[in-house]
Amino acid sequence: MTEAARYAQLILPVFWLGMVAAISFLEAPIKFRAPGVSLAIGLGIGRKVFTALNAVELVLALILMASCIVAKPGTTALMFFTLAAVVLIVQVALIRPILSKRSDRILAGEDLPRSRTHLVYIAFEAAKVVLLAAFSASLFPVVSACLH
Repeated sequence: MTEAARYAQLILPVFWLGMVAAISFLEAPIKFRAPGVSLAIGLGIGRKVFTALNAVELVLALILMASCIVAKPGTTALMFFTLAAVVLIVQVALIRPILSKRSDRILAGEDLPRSRTHLVYIAFEAAKVVLLAAFSASLFPVVSACLH
């Protein structure tokens, strides 16, 4: 059981990091530049993609939390994981609902100025990427030593 938890700690943070980086910093901005993609279509796609991403992120966070209970990763790694999980929870519980209400208004035909809340969400995504990279880096020596 401990070995499985260590493998989860080695693999899942990097997988999570890759998903966030690919979707948030590649897919999201590129879709609005694709021919024929209107703001409404882009928002509709974005909502679906980010709902799915956040659901997978929450599952990964729960699995990693369980792995940290089974195989204690160390204080530094635990701090990075906890901060990444808090960032995710703030995004899902506080920021995304604000963005969803705004996109509802745009989809209903309102013409709104650019959103500062969107910039906050992007900053949280960047912070999460840094925290997940730090979490992974802090785990690697511990996990690889335990698996040899």
